[in-house]
Amino acid sequence: MTKSAAWLEDRGIVRVSGADAATFLQGVVTNDVEQVEPGHARYAALLTPQGKILFDFLVVRLSGEAFALDCDARQAASLAKRLAFYKLRAKLSIVDESENEGVLAFWGVEPENDPGAIVYADPRAPGLGFRAILPLAKAHAIGEANRAEYDALRIRLGVPQGGLDFAYGDAFPHDANFDLLNGVDFRKGCYVGQEVVSRMQHRGGVRKRVVRVRLDAEAPPPGTPIVDGELPVGALGGAAGREALALVRTDRVEDARAAGRLLTAENIAIEVV
Repeated sequence: MTKSAAWLEDRGIVRVSGADAATFLQGVVTNDVEQVEPGHARYAALLTPQGKILFDFLVVRLSGEAFALDCDARQAASLAKRLAFYKLRAKLSIVDESENEGVLAFWGVEPENDPGAIVYADPRAPGLGFRAILPLAKAHAIGEANRAEYDALRIRLGVPQGGLDFAYGDAFPHDANFDLLNGVDFRKGCYVGQEVVSRMQHRGGVRKRVVRVRLDAEAPPPGTPIVDGELPVGALGGAAGREALALVRTDRVEDARAAGRLLTAENIAIEVV
């Protein structure tokens, strides 16, 4: 397979470093970050007390006392501010480096070593390959042309993007498939929103999921309602041609399927893959 690279211009970097960095992050995010080795990453989120996703990110361990959070660039400043809210007397610094550092995605084969890059495997799905944190200008120069190719790969693998395939502040981790994408550790200690997430896991209370869909024509814009006749079923997310992701009510999808009814978006037939 040919190696490809794409500059993810909508990704930012928040650095968390200091003697208490690991303990601090362990107490607020959904995944176990204390066990992450330098050069590796975990997918995680910071939730509301009600268990909904405020921010999602890849937690990259740089050293024993330093982490980089690969996050939505539009949220980087807010993420740094929210983390500072929880900091209290912890010995650490929280810095938004999004104006200085950029993120590249590599897939096909492992990227070549670059002395100036922080390289880590994307932990959500093996086919997503690797990422690298680089100086922003260098990241821009290397991979600007291949972003559409990367998005098509992500959609094909069923990996949602926050703010596009699910809404921040409105979706639970299970809605966005965190339990399927290695984004939650159900055995670790408490974190913000943990009780709600644990209850959904053990009581089977998941009614919504981000799913892959195939359309009979070019996909309408993200946010387009998906309906079963007049009954709302969900909404489209990001698309690549006739392939897309969608956040749907799984019970309503199953009802329509059992009755042999077509789901549609702007009168375009949709098949849930």
